[in-house]
Amino acid sequence: MFKKREGEEKVKWGWTMYDWANNVYSLVITTAIFPVFYNNLTSEKDAQGKIIDGTDNVMFLGMEFVNTQLYSYVLATSFLTIIIITPLLSGMADYAGKKKLFMRIFCYVGAAGCVGLYWFDADHLELSMIPFFLASLGFWGSVGFYNAFLPEIAPREEHDRLSAKGYAMGYWSSLIILVICAGMIIGVGTHTTTFCFVLVGLWWFGFAHITFNALPESEIKDLPPGNILTQGFKELVGVARELKGFVHLKRYLGAFFVMSMAIQTIIIMASSFGIKEVGLNETELIITIFVVNLLAIPGAFGLSALSRRIGNIRALMACIAGWAALCLYSYFFATTKIGFYVAAGAIGFLMGGTQSLNRATYSKILPKTNDPASYFSFYEVLEKGGLIIGMFGWGYIEGYTGSMRESILAMIILFSLAFLAMLMVPKEYRNKVHYAG
Repeated sequence: MFKKREGEEKVKWGWTMYDWANNVYSLVITTAIFPVFYNNLTSEKDAQGKIIDGTDNVMFLGMEFVNTQLYSYVLATSFLTIIIITPLLSGMADYAGKKKLFMRIFCYVGAAGCVGLYWFDADHLELSMIPFFLASLGFWGSVGFYNAFLPEIAPREEHDRLSAKGYAMGYWSSLIILVICAGMIIGVGTHTTTFCFVLVGLWWFGFAHITFNALPESEIKDLPPGNILTQGFKELVGVARELKGFVHLKRYLGAFFVMSMAIQTIIIMASSFGIKEVGLNETELIITIFVVNLLAIPGAFGLSALSRRIGNIRALMACIAGWAALCLYSYFFATTKIGFYVAAGAIGFLMGGTQSLNRATYSKILPKTNDPASYFSFYEVLEKGGLIIGMFGWGYIEGYTGSMRESILAMIILFSLAFLAMLMVPKEYRNKVHYAG
């Protein structure tokens, strides 16, 4: 856990710089540029810009999928891979002091995946989806080890603010990249789109080294008996057993698991929804995403301020209620471009606050431990498990009904369950502002 050290502020600043480095992946590859690029290559549009029915089907490994259905399945597969890999590495990270090394390796894999999208070819989807898969694998794999540094570099009372600062820096970074990419695509031509993916990879790779240089090396511990490769799984089992003694943590994680199914799925699929269900063109989508990320900055700091007044759990409950209301609105009213713009603005504000607050809340309510990587590995497994269910569920409902709109109803159910789960967190933790451990 946190130990005061020389150059503490520099370490904190360096830690937040990884949000600056890697959030460009979230924006360009999963939200703004690549979804448009992918949909344009794998479907046909009418004169009004809406996708013509039946033209958005693709063949992959000899099977036919709706293009966005395949998109969600590939992402879900990357999350499943993270669930398998993370426990294998977390044990080695803890005992061999390799947490920063594994974070670096995943960063390099993700950045290389982004660069690899330069050669994306819709006629060879089996090969073209590999860099897309690797970019997702690198992003989510590195984030797990990155988050595990938070309880080591700052005291609990600073976690809300520092987490919000990291996300805000990531959103500012994304806005800069979005302006550059939009200038290339709109000003020069759509043939420059694939250069945007290369830029993202280089940006991520380059700025990440500020973080790698600032973060401290993890302490090397005495190796436990047995196979070090299986130690991570043993630690996850150990964390699960320890949760029995921490009712507040167990119930929070249950709510977080359900919440993750819905929130991350919405964030990832919102752009495709705007393209397919509303008919946004490239320029309209880019402007919308710019506003979304701009609103995420006050969202991150606003929810951090709210948590200081009413406590983290209550602030998260307010977020969950907001997400459920947003889904209800989107199902009935996000049928026009204006309606979608309103929904996108709400997504931005809630996205910034919820993501930041979730990370900070978990780090604050952890028990005192010398093994934060295992607890954050457990956190990552739950988050990715929720994402797998959310992404496969979204893709299945779209494939079954032929519309992404029906998938929104499932998200409302998930948010309702998450709210009820948060209500079960013991009252003393719902009321607390800061947690002593």
